[in-house]
Amino acid sequence: MSFDERFDVIVIGAGHAGCEAASAAARMGAQTALVTLNLDLIGQMSCNPAIGGIAKGHIVREIDALGGIMGRIIDRTGIQFRLLNRSRGPAVQAPRAQADRSLYRIEMRHTLEATPNLHLRQGLVIDFLIKDGRVRGVELQDTRRLRADAVIVATGTFLNGLIHTGRRTYTAGRAGEPASIELAESLKRLGFPVGRLKTGTPPRLDGRTIDWDSFEPQPADERPVPFSFSTEAIEQPQVTCYIGYTNEHVHNYIRSNIHESPLYSGQIKGIGPRYCPSIEDKVVKFPDKLRHQLFLEPEGHNTTEVYLNGFSTSMPAELQQELVHKIPGLEEARIIRPGYAIEYDFVDPRELTPFLQTQSVAGLFFAGQINGTTGYEEAACQGLLAGINATLFIRGREGFRLQRTESYIGVLIDDLITHGVDEPYRMFTSRAECRLSLRHDTADIRLSPYGHKLGLLGDSEWNSFNQRRQRIAILRAALESTRFKRSDSIHYSLCQMLQTDLGCTISLAQLAQRPNVDISLILQYLPSELRSNVSLAELGTALADLLYSGYIEAQRHHLERVYHHDNLYIHENFNYRLISGLSHEMVERLERVRPHTFGQARHISGMTPAALSLLLFRLQFQQSA
Repeated sequence: MSFDERFDVIVIGAGHAGCEAASAAARMGAQTALVTLNLDLIGQMSCNPAIGGIAKGHIVREIDALGGIMGRIIDRTGIQFRLLNRSRGPAVQAPRAQADRSLYRIEMRHTLEATPNLHLRQGLVIDFLIKDGRVRGVELQDTRRLRADAVIVATGTFLNGLIHTGRRTYTAGRAGEPASIELAESLKRLGFPVGRLKTGTPPRLDGRTIDWDSFEPQPADERPVPFSFSTEAIEQPQVTCYIGYTNEHVHNYIRSNIHESPLYSGQIKGIGPRYCPSIEDKVVKFPDKLRHQLFLEPEGHNTTEVYLNGFSTSMPAELQQELVHKIPGLEEARIIRPGYAIEYDFVDPRELTPFLQTQSVAGLFFAGQINGTTGYEEAACQGLLAGINATLFIRGREGFRLQRTESYIGVLIDDLITHGVDEPYRMFTSRAECRLSLRHDTADIRLSPYGHKLGLLGDSEWNSFNQRRQRIAILRAALESTRFKRSDSIHYSLCQMLQTDLGCTISLAQLAQRPNVDISLILQYLPSELRSNVSLAELGTALADLLYSGYIEAQRHHLERVYHHDNLYIHENFNYRLISGLSHEMVERLERVRPHTFGQARHISGMTPAALSLLLFRLQFQQSA
């Protein structure tokens, strides 16, 4: 084969998965090409211009802890930061930030352009170049051929993308950009099982035509919580978002025109996200609800465009305008960009190894919505892992994976490759068995050692991490060792303040777990040498560690009993048909997934306890032989 350029790794697509993949591979030393249709739209936020949220915020923290870039970019470009679930336990609290859409895109491109070993290329990839079952490069529509030993496909919604606005349909990867038709056909020719999914966006409004006084203000936090552990403070000005509601007039108008919705006319075949439904779905599936919540979110400091979160729709554009006008406060609002639905191809993620490499083509990796996920954060973490593993692959090194017990990223990838998807996959804290230990503030403790070993965290970042870890350990020790006896004046003052008897002696750690005791009170009674320089965030982490320590220890013992054999390795050529007593159905399930460990086999849908016992016996016998 002749090639125009040669690289180590090629990344197709410059969305959130592609950006993380290209950044990781390049910073690990691989000569990397990031190929995209339009270099001006690198890091484009196609839907909601926001990062984080419940579970998603945890993922961004984990990306940052491993050395990814999403957290740093949003910290520089966020215009409203909020810590969600403040009134609940630390394990389910999560950061979220509204982004300046155009600034995020600009900052992402600037970051990538400044990355050594990373080369940006504009073009449309139409085919893979395969030889002897291994990827050798890609071919572009303009006839260029690019050579690489690893290729990462991170194409988002562009594979056979089809946009719906009312009865009008047209091919596109997203509004204003062409779909990737030929590449989708290339994947089918290679034998990958392809399905269809659907997602959508709401209309964007002209903020100058909104009656803002009709909506409930939702201000930013006074002390913004950054996403990146390297960000010391958020200094840019913050904006206010607003909360509104639909009403029965809106709902009745949707019901009377539901035949105009491609979702209900049979026009759309793809399956949409269960947890981010269109306004049509909300009205039809929840007929008893008198109203649905909306969020009016500015798209940046230097634009009047407003994102109408909660009002995703594929109704005809003229009907969208009429529906918007029936919402109190939007009677005069004008739509800048109508909402739309988009259908696109995805590949069954059970075709992947735990390293996001395809099982049938060596060196070919998938990341993001091609694997059936939804959301910027879910895509970005896959891109990061694909970039890491593509680089390890070309160097002949063992792949890198994360366990379910140590990260939400591990949960996500294990879910995908074991169960596949029948709807767009979204991360929730409830998907994790160990969520008490997977807090957003401990992501660096759990994952930064990996990031440093992989070369994605430099010496200065590693030193900062170690210093933070040491400070938290000192705080934990001080909270347990600082005790007040009944004879102490402080003990008496605390009893009076809390109007309760605190016993003969009480430590700060015990005091923190009592009702009506907040972090400011604990700070007040810390030893003076710590009090002057303590970080509230680090003190909060130390307190949460102590709060959950008993539960986490009990959980650890339970998991050790249940998952004792989960790390037993299964060779890729293991012959399940040789296991006596294993039914044909169980063999088919195992051969379809090709699990790499007993733990992954245990999570395969439909596996019976008897089948798992037979498999475990065989694996233990082989191990002892």
